[in-house]
Amino acid sequence: MTRAVKKLDLDPVTVRKARSLARKAGRPIVNIAKQHTTVSVERAVLRLAGLAGADTEGIPWVNRLADTVRADVGLEHGLALPVWDALLRGEAEDLSVLAQKAASGSVTFRLPEGRDAVRARAAARKSAAAGMKLVDGRRRERDRLIKRHGDPEQRPWIYLIVATGDIYEDIPQAQAAARAGADIIAVIRSTGQSLLDYVPEGATREGFAGTYATQENFRLMRAALDESSKELGRYIRLTNYASGLCMPEIATLAGLQRLDMMLNDSMYGILFRDINPIRTFVDQRFSRQIHARAGIIINTGEDNYLTTADAVEAAHTVTVSQLLNEYFAKEAGLEDWQLGLGHAFEITPEIPDSFRMELAHAMLARQLFPDAPLKWMPPTRHMTGDVFRGYLLDGFFNLVGAMTGQGILLVGMMTEAVVTPWISDRDLALQNVRYVLGAAGNLHEDFHPAPDGFIAQRARQVLGESVELLERIVDDGLLNAIGDGTFGLMKRPQDAGRGLDGVAKRSAAYYNPAIELLEEAQ
Repeated sequence: MTRAVKKLDLDPVTVRKARSLARKAGRPIVNIAKQHTTVSVERAVLRLAGLAGADTEGIPWVNRLADTVRADVGLEHGLALPVWDALLRGEAEDLSVLAQKAASGSVTFRLPEGRDAVRARAAARKSAAAGMKLVDGRRRERDRLIKRHGDPEQRPWIYLIVATGDIYEDIPQAQAAARAGADIIAVIRSTGQSLLDYVPEGATREGFAGTYATQENFRLMRAALDESSKELGRYIRLTNYASGLCMPEIATLAGLQRLDMMLNDSMYGILFRDINPIRTFVDQRFSRQIHARAGIIINTGEDNYLTTADAVEAAHTVTVSQLLNEYFAKEAGLEDWQLGLGHAFEITPEIPDSFRMELAHAMLARQLFPDAPLKWMPPTRHMTGDVFRGYLLDGFFNLVGAMTGQGILLVGMMTEAVVTPWISDRDLALQNVRYVLGAAGNLHEDFHPAPDGFIAQRARQVLGESVELLERIVDDGLLNAIGDGTFGLMKRPQDAGRGLDGVAKRSAAYYNPAIELLEEAQ
């Protein structure tokens, strides 16, 4: 990985203080996550154990089974003990039949005690372990394919979005993008899927500004990109979105289908989808534990803050969020190479020295997280519809990526804010990237800002403001800071938001075999 190490005269004491404050701010959130569960965390256990499919109305069987168990005994104990107790009592021969009986009202669940509880725990753990074995196998499979086909020679990896709404149209477009130089294909989700409290089933051919994230769509695209990897002689990575109300389930399906990257930010759903903060933090911890086990790289969403807040005044909120995301990710078991921390080229172009500030912010992130594959995001907020101006802005964005040694570069489109990009737009955008990386890809080796120059001073200023904000967050609490609109100008109180009714405080009898297995490995 290319790194811009120690090119800024950052005070190491200040850097250590920033990380220490992030830990202090994040630790109470982790404690809350450990004390609660959600409907999606519990449904993820059923998916790991192999329950799939949906009824004639399209409602997944995991939802049907979870809803019935919750109505009978509550959510606070988890689903594992009541479900596997029912199987051991002979209510059904497998999870699929049990879910169908639950939906028809022909089975009643109980919370087992004593010897029955011990037996149910053992059976649930065995089923979850079988699913975890599949996730482990998919990780080994990825390692073999990377060894066989190889990684892209250049950094940053080129990341391109493909999403028509129709998975069968996405596939040839994704393969064409890979042939044109894309290293990572991201299938953006259909608008609004993050607010669905279920995961659609099967291959989908309709979606608005994106394609639904489903297990079958994951399987189809992964198989297609495996063909492209073989054809091109480099492993093509696949990205989707583990966010929203079904974050834990989608993360589990991604592990089972060998996705390579997943968008997974600790606060995105709270700020931009008004999902309850407690629900989000509980779900994201489980999701990241799954990602850690599956060897998946997460992509965080700090770039979104700069679409609603000023990119100069709010630059330090990006750094604070990166530090919090790092803490939450490592606590869940992710390693540095899996931390695709996000940031963006979103300063108003008309501001004097805007390019120099972009360099300062990008270099600050690179130095703070030298071993992370940072995800560098292109300009969107200030794209006007003037495609020539947009193409130039994207070229400058690509140049910053080269000069600062970013790890993942999302390809900017000159038609941003005009139309959904056509294949020809993507081809032109990829030409832009290829030219800049070919002409200046190693410029980071030569570029050293003056120790007391504008860039170094700006980076130190942003770091100092980050420490000040973290100190306030530690004093007030992260949940209160989110409620006050600290990030992205969005005020999201902890006792409101979508999905709050799907959160439960764990009881003394709570058991979740997936969490048990994940934490043992961690």
